[in-house]
Amino acid sequence: MIKIYSPENVIEAQCLKDFLEQQHIRCFIGGQYLVGAIGELPITGLLGLYVEDLDAGLARRLICDYLSATPVF
Repeated sequence: MIKIYSPENVIEAQCLKDFLEQQHIRCFIGGQYLVGAIGELPITGLLGLYVEDLDAGLARRLICDYLSATPVF
C-alpha cells in the first residue's frame, strides 16, 4: 500500500476513506490511533490514507475532485 494523502484530522480521513470505498477502492487510515498521543508526538503528519499501488492514481484524482467540489446548499 502507498500513502496518497495526509488528512487534517480523523474526521476528514474517515470521510475520504468512506468516499474511496464507495468507488470500490480499498483504503486504510494509518496513524489514527496516534492522534491521541499529541503532546508526545509531532502534531502534523500522523495521519495518512493508504491504497493499493495500482489504485493510487485514480484515488488521488478522486480526492482532488472531492476536495475541490462546490458544496450544494
